[in-house]
Amino acid sequence: MVKRQVPRPVDLLEYLRFKPPTFDRRARRLADALTVADLRSIAKRRTPRAAFDYTDGSAEAEISITRARQAFADVEFHPRVLRDVSHVDTSATVLGGRSELPFGIAPTGFTRLMQTEGETAGAGAAGAAGIPFTLSTLGTTSIEDVKAANPTGRNWFQLYVMRQREISYALVERAAQAGFETLFFTVDTPVAGARLRDKRNGFSIPPQLTLGTVVDAIPRPWWWYDFLTTPKLEFASLSATGGTVGDLLDMAMDPSISFEDLEIIRGLWPGKIAIKGVQSVADARAFADAGVDAIVLSNHGGRQLDRAPIPFHLLPDVVREVGNDVEVMIDTGIMNGADVVASIALGARFTLVGRAYLYGLMAGGRAGVDRMIAILSEEIVRTMKLLGAHSLEELTPEHVTQLERLVPRARA
Repeated sequence: MVKRQVPRPVDLLEYLRFKPPTFDRRARRLADALTVADLRSIAKRRTPRAAFDYTDGSAEAEISITRARQAFADVEFHPRVLRDVSHVDTSATVLGGRSELPFGIAPTGFTRLMQTEGETAGAGAAGAAGIPFTLSTLGTTSIEDVKAANPTGRNWFQLYVMRQREISYALVERAAQAGFETLFFTVDTPVAGARLRDKRNGFSIPPQLTLGTVVDAIPRPWWWYDFLTTPKLEFASLSATGGTVGDLLDMAMDPSISFEDLEIIRGLWPGKIAIKGVQSVADARAFADAGVDAIVLSNHGGRQLDRAPIPFHLLPDVVREVGNDVEVMIDTGIMNGADVVASIALGARFTLVGRAYLYGLMAGGRAGVDRMIAILSEEIVRTMKLLGAHSLEELTPEHVTQLERLVPRARA
C-alpha cells in the first residue's frame, strides 16, 4: 500500500507555474498554433466563407488536392542513428542563389482579399527568413511595391500568357526592371478549372454585399473593417474586374499558348526561367531539351484539372529523367516540414508552399506568415535530426519509401 499524506501548501507551490499574461490577442492565438493545420483553423474562424473557400478549395470534387496530401501522408521514413545532429544545415542553393530553407512562397492570386496586408506581408516575411517570394500575375500588390517590401531578398515573378499578349510582355519587362531574378512561366492554365466552391459562394472580385455575405460577416467584423478601410483591390495584369474568379481567369488565360510563346518570353526575359505546371515525364524531358533552368512539378494545387497526376508521385521518375539537366522543384499538398524533407530526399531541388502561406496570412497577417515559416522550419529541422541528416545533401531516396495506395491497373 502507498502511504498517503496531506500535501503541504509549500509543496503545492512547486507545481504552480503561471505563464505571464499576453494581452496581444494576435500574438496569443499565433503562439497557440503548432501546425499549419492549426493556422488553417484560425483562418477559417476569422475569414468570410467565400474568401476562405477560394484559398482552401480546388477544382470540381477536389480529388487532386486530397490525393496530393495523402501522398505525403503515405511516406515511411528510414532514419539513420548514432549521428551527431546537434546542428543541421537547412540551406539550399536554387536557381543560382541561396535560400536559408528548402522552400519558398508560391505565387497566389487575389492575396489581399484573404487579408489586407497581402503580398507585402508575404514578401516581407520571406525576406526576413531568407527565402524566395513569388508574385503572381494575378497578385494584388504591384511588382514595384513587392520589391519595396523585399528590397534585398529574392523575388520571383509568375507569368500567365494572356490573350492580349502585350499585357504579358509588359509585365515581363516591369519585373525585369524591378530586379526580379526568375520568371515562372505557367503552362497548366489554358482555361480556368471549375472552382465549384467559388461558384456556390457566388464569389466575385470585388466581393459583393448580399444578404449571405452580410450574415457571414456578422461574426467577422474585423475582416470587413480591414477590407473597407484599405486601398481598393488592384490587379497587376487586369485593367477591368468584375464577375467570378473563373470569369477573370478565362479573360487572362489563352488556350492557344504554345512553345512559340515560351521562346518569345525567353527573348524578353534576362534572368532565369522556370516552367511551372509540368505533370509528366515526357513534358519534363521536352522542357529540359528546350534549355530552361528549372521545372516545377505542380497540378496547380488541384485547382485546374481534377484527378491530375500527383506531383510527389511523379518526382522520382522526373528526377531520374532530367535531374542532371534542370533543377526540379515541386509544389501541391505540402502542409508539413516533413513533406518538404521527403521531397528533397527524393531529388527535388526546392519546394513551394501556397495554401500554407495563405493560412498564416489569414490567421494573423505578416505575423501569421512569420509563424507559418517558423512552424515549417521547426518541422524540417526536427525531421532531419530524427533521420540523422546534417544537411539537405545528406537526404537521399534511401530515407523515404512512398507507400502504395493508388496502383494503376495494367493496360490491355
